[in-house]
Amino acid sequence: MEDPFKLINQPLKEVPPELKNKVMSDIAMAKLIMDLASLFSYNIGDVIETVMKNRNSDN
Repeated sequence: MEDPFKLINQPLKEVPPELKNKVMSDIAMAKLIMDLASLFSYNIGDVIETVMKNRNSDN
């Protein structure tokens, strides 16, 4: 079995352009989904902080 740590100091190999484009497209799609999810979800920490401030100001 080869020692995988011997490959660490080797020069980087060039990635095929079509593979690079697919990976970058997948990353962009994942980022878009995360951004959309954050728009339609609650930030629980912010909700709790707002409720606590409102309760303290009501007293």
